[in-house]
Amino acid sequence: MNILDTIIQAKYKEVNQRKEQFPIKQLERTAFFERKTITLKNRLKQSKTGIIAEFKRKSPSKGSINADAKVEEITQGYAAAGASAVSILTDMEFFGGESKDLTLARPLLHIPILRKDFIIDEYQIIEAKSMGADVILLIAAVLNPKQIKALAEFAHSLGLEVLMEVHDLAELQNSLNYHLDIVGVNNRNLKNFEVNIDVSKMLAAHIPAEFVKISESGISEVKNIKVLQDYGYQGFLIGENFMKTANPTEACKEFISQI
Repeated sequence: MNILDTIIQAKYKEVNQRKEQFPIKQLERTAFFERKTITLKNRLKQSKTGIIAEFKRKSPSKGSINADAKVEEITQGYAAAGASAVSILTDMEFFGGESKDLTLARPLLHIPILRKDFIIDEYQIIEAKSMGADVILLIAAVLNPKQIKALAEFAHSLGLEVLMEVHDLAELQNSLNYHLDIVGVNNRNLKNFEVNIDVSKMLAAHIPAEFVKISESGISEVKNIKVLQDYGYQGFLIGENFMKTANPTEACKEFISQI
């Protein structure tokens, strides 16, 4: 069983536990549930840099990246540095995140927040709304096309935007539907964690123009951004490149200044 299968197996158990701990009616009464969300799609269309700066403490491929990182400090720094949005990992077991990371960051930011997690159930979308997220992630490698469409439609019913992540042409062509807002190409293969930025180049022409395109993972140099912009990408999700440094917000600021 590869690491992605291991994560999803654990995620089903986690979701069932959370349903018992935090019933939907309780989530719907949270302070953020009725807030008007901020559109990431439009923000990226208007941005010159399109940086989505990610907050994460560890990953299955790298282990601990920045175990003691404070979400309030770093996400505010990302916003001040000029990031178009932030992505916050809420998976605890494999990425060291938790739901309160997002709820702590939300009142401090005026830019969109992507809840980065492995969504397999409508319950997690209700959770995302209650945390103050603006966008959810649906991963084509773990969901079938019918599930993606249904979950995306449900997210829209709550006012959330949807980023669908793909890794190859088959996932892209099989999973596209009109309920999506953004298509992200992950240059990291989630089954073996190999990274190849050429994946974004290869898939660019196959993503219909009505979707905003973003490239994810393996973007460590400004020249990568400039090349991918020529392929029509308007967003770039960068996490490890910032988080592995002694000062992630300064690293983000320096990176953006060079674009």
